[in-house]
Amino acid sequence: MPKINRYIPSSKTLLAVIKKGKQADFKIWLDFFLTRLYFASTNTAIDIMSGNTAIAGARFFDLGRKIVAVGRNYREHAAELGNQVPEKPLLFIKPPSSYIREGTPIKIPKGCSSLHHEVELGVVIGQRGSDIPEDQAMNYVSGYVLALDMTARDFQSVAKAKGHPWTMAKGFDTSCPVSDFIPKDKILDPHNLELWLDVNGVSKQRGTTQDMIFTLPYLISYISEYFTLEANDVILTGTPAGVGPVVSGDVIKAGIRDIVEYSFRVEQK
Repeated sequence: MPKINRYIPSSKTLLAVIKKGKQADFKIWLDFFLTRLYFASTNTAIDIMSGNTAIAGARFFDLGRKIVAVGRNYREHAAELGNQVPEKPLLFIKPPSSYIREGTPIKIPKGCSSLHHEVELGVVIGQRGSDIPEDQAMNYVSGYVLALDMTARDFQSVAKAKGHPWTMAKGFDTSCPVSDFIPKDKILDPHNLELWLDVNGVSKQRGTTQDMIFTLPYLISYISEYFTLEANDVILTGTPAGVGPVVSGDVIKAGIRDIVEYSFRVEQK
């Protein structure tokens, strides 16, 4: 199979320039096919990256292979839970099966008695990379997303006390509600955004990405030293202070001011 060397977008279709003599990763062909169908149906153009990178952007929730989340990246949030500020990024993984989009309810997992909201800026990766230099890191970003890192706090507290992983607390189904893809050029400065979250119309979280301990270039570079980042992967960059519980029947409304907002209802599984 020849290698897809370059993608060229147009308003109604996507064209591939084929370079003969080299093998292409089947996933690149699959990504191209799925995205071509999606954007043909919506008559929308997309910015496609060249080389051996996969398609970046609007179908991250279908095509992404992992969600790398950063814990305690805001000092006030670390303090409110009685945690020390980390010297290096604290990382954990959420599976892509945890994604939901607006219209699907957040489900409280079985046995959970304390489900907490955490609003976050997500970074959508646009091309494969490992050991990415910090000064080149933003070249690997295709866009952003508003996300919630829903957390079974009681599960997490038990796991922390025993020195166990947080997987059950962070990776359950519906634990990562996300917005539509936000193209990179729609956010000029990702380090100057206001994140907010209300529960039943009452303000709970208000914060700015200016207060992140570790910047996006540092996070991308650091994470890529240990995990190869791939197109459509998402990095959750941490939550500001104000996290708290929600119960069945609550409605969470969250946003990035002047950029995007959404709402999700909470239900018992």
